[in-house]
Amino acid sequence: MASATKPIAISVLLLLFLFTLSVCKSTREEDPTPAPWPHQFHSILFMNYSGSLQIIDLWYDWPNGRNFNIIQDQLGKLLYDLEWNNGTSFFYRLDSTKECRTAHVEVGILRPNWLDGANYLGQRHVNGFLCNVWEKVDFIWYYEDVVTKRPVQWIFYSGREAHVMTFEVGAVLEDANWQAPVYCFEKTDDGNDPKSQFAIPSGYWKDGGVLRGSINDL
Repeated sequence: MASATKPIAISVLLLLFLFTLSVCKSTREEDPTPAPWPHQFHSILFMNYSGSLQIIDLWYDWPNGRNFNIIQDQLGKLLYDLEWNNGTSFFYRLDSTKECRTAHVEVGILRPNWLDGANYLGQRHVNGFLCNVWEKVDFIWYYEDVVTKRPVQWIFYSGREAHVMTFEVGAVLEDANWQAPVYCFEKTDDGNDPKSQFAIPSGYWKDGGVLRGSINDL
């Protein structure tokens, strides 16, 4: 009787072992997907574009259809980039120059799931973090911490790098701070705005700003 049950027991163990191998193989072959962005967050970004350095104070507010980048160039002036989901952007300075430039693009701010469909490239160590890495349409390379799922870095095709210094999920900027200054809406008698053509930081338009760009529709 014992000799009959022994082959059965061995067969069961063999089947369990093969099933475990199959599950492990299936798990390994399934690429991870990037976490959707929180609908509201605040982040400090350190930007490097060919040695041109910036600190960007970023507020993302998807429920209200708006995104705000407060940009500090190294030893330069503050630039405010206020973006709305209807495609309108205001670039302005809050100083005596009263500089303001408006722009309108066909797309709004990035959706929380804008990384859907990105190509998984594997894992890399960056800035001391083990990250999953994805590439989206040869436009951006996105690095996400394996453990916390927080973004660590993204790199644009132009070489412009964004390093995530802080990432506060759920942080919201008060509504009063989302209002562009009145001089952004003022026009001269001929309908032109004489202060509308001040320079935007190098590389900013090329990469579609920090969060807005051609990848919106992909």
